[in-house]
Amino acid sequence: MSIATKDELRELIEELETYKGRHTELITVYISSGYDINTVQKQLEAEQSTAKNIKSTGTRKNVIEALEKIVRFLKDFKGSKEHGIAVFCGNISKVEGQDDLRLWSVEPPRPLKVRLYRCDKEFVLDPLREQLEVTEIYALLVMDRKEATIGVLEGKRIEILQKMTSGVPSKVRAGGQSSQRFHRITEGLTKEFYKRIADEMKSIFYDNEKVNGIIVGGPIPTKDEFLDGEYLATKLQGKVIGRIDIGGSDESGIKELVEKSKDLLANQEIVYEKKLMEKFFETLGEKPDMAVYKEEDLKKALEYGAIEILFISKDYDKSLAKEFKQKAVNIGSKIEMISTETEEGKQFFNLSGIGGILRFRI
Repeated sequence: MSIATKDELRELIEELETYKGRHTELITVYISSGYDINTVQKQLEAEQSTAKNIKSTGTRKNVIEALEKIVRFLKDFKGSKEHGIAVFCGNISKVEGQDDLRLWSVEPPRPLKVRLYRCDKEFVLDPLREQLEVTEIYALLVMDRKEATIGVLEGKRIEILQKMTSGVPSKVRAGGQSSQRFHRITEGLTKEFYKRIADEMKSIFYDNEKVNGIIVGGPIPTKDEFLDGEYLATKLQGKVIGRIDIGGSDESGIKELVEKSKDLLANQEIVYEKKLMEKFFETLGEKPDMAVYKEEDLKKALEYGAIEILFISKDYDKSLAKEFKQKAVNIGSKIEMISTETEEGKQFFNLSGIGGILRFRI
């Protein structure tokens, strides 16, 4: 079992959503990243004994058989455990008294952070739905001259990583030279604070290749002084995708920053898709022998193992898309799903809805 793509995960969720049990007999098991599968297996074996107390004969039979099937699956499991595993099993027959016991398993795109066992009338899918959220990590910084808060946005989850204070004194009434001296002192302390913020950002984010962008929020002069003064390391400065005017510099400021950045974050996905399509159409125009878009040509290229990147429109025929994706997985191709929300995405769908950039000419 290989790690599922977001689109494979979406298809699984859509399928599992259609199944409803008559009673609490559909079983969901989530094994978090790094957790011992053998421990879970033993816990489920214990649940089999507990299930013998279920009063309804039919429900008891279905639950015990589903648990047995999951335990056997876990005993034989040889796949990767890097991201954890989700397992779903139950009798999905729509006819009372008939058996249609099925099991699904998936290793999601991102590590699972939840452990769960549940018998219910439907499968528990929220932890998988969360995986379909934006997977890029965005570094967050809110600041003024008094304090700064550093956080990270992963999907919809906001995590506060660091809080800092400057030690810059409040304004006092002073005239003449003492006022100028005070101004010099506060300016010096402010610059030192900016340097400390930049050092902390570098320490946390510099080597994290998953950081897709940095968003900085704060009062108009402060954040602009910080960014325009180029305190951030060049690599991080290049990842700044937005500066947002907000008043808060604490945890509530981080939340306000995310709220005010929704359009900006949505545009990031659009920008990424536009770049993919630009690359495809540019290759098609300048090196036509290094790109394919006709179904037969694509099949041939997949058979030769020549596809470097496979592009599939989200509106393309589902069964054919599944077939192409499986072949692409087998030869280690990168798979990119293209929406029709951009002009480039619409153009691609109207062209054929499927295509690829080649590793080598065929």
